[in-house]
Formats: sequence, C-alpha cells, structure tokens
Amino acid sequence: MTGLTHFDAEGQAHMVDVSDKAVTDRIAVAEAHIVMADATLALITQGRAKKGDVLGIARIAGIMAAKKTADLIPLCHPLPITKVSIDLTPDATLPGIRISATVKTSGQTGVEMEALTAASTAALTVYDMVKAVQKDMVIGGLRVTLKDGGKSGRFENP
Repeated sequence: MTGLTHFDAEGQAHMVDVSDKAVTDRIAVAEAHIVMADATLALITQGRAKKGDVLGIARIAGIMAAKKTADLIPLCHPLPITKVSIDLTPDATLPGIRISATVKTSGQTGVEMEALTAASTAALTVYDMVKAVQKDMVIGGLRVTLKDGGKSGRFENP
C-alpha cells in the first residue's frame, strides 16, 4: 500500500506519525456551493428566513466545524488552528450561495480537512435554515482550491 500514509505495512489503518515533521505555517482553502430556487435565494438575501440570519449562522457553523474536524474524521490530527474565515456569497447565476473556507495553522500537518469540513458544514447549515421552504436544494462542488505549507509545498486547484 505504498503512497497511502494512513495504512501500515499490513494494510491496517493508523494515524500518521507527524512528530518528525517541521512546524511550518500552513493554509488551506476549500469551496462548496448550494443551488436553490431564485425565491429561496431572495428569502436569504432579503433577511426574511424564519430561522434568522442564514448566512451569519452558516458562517459560525463553518468556524465551529473546522475546530471539531479531528472529532469527526477518525485519522485526522487535532490542530492548533490560528484562523478560520468563511465567505458566503449569494450568486444569482447558480442561483444559490458560494462558500469559501480558509483555515490557517502553524503545525506539522496541513489543514485541508478542516477547510473541507468548514465549507461543507456551512453549506449544510444553509440547507437546514431554509429546508422548510425548499427541500430539493443541491450541495456540490466541495473541493480544496489551495493548500500551502509543509514539505509538499503549494497546490492550487483552479
């Protein structure tokens, strides 16, 4: 199983030992989107959702999720996160909300999983906040768009 670092020589899953890795500044950015009807998007952007500030609550949910990633992903290291920012941008061309999550740390492993968890949780929260109005919304496009720091260097996904 060469190349798969979460498996040992016998093929058993294990947490990767990062103790010999250098502590470096690391950043990851992930994105997602949620597609909805024009009327649902208007409800959000006009602040008329019955549950409250959809984008504000989704932003907080994404931040909280990034901090809980190691509790959710079994082989993910708990990290000292130094920054989480979530941008939720209404986009009439979807129509829907575009989500970008940026996570930073100074540590021995990257924060890609934290960024992905933040973006997906923000999208799920948008869904939860307006599902009473529209149940057929579609969450998609979850991906890492930037990763930098550590031995493997910079990765950009256009």
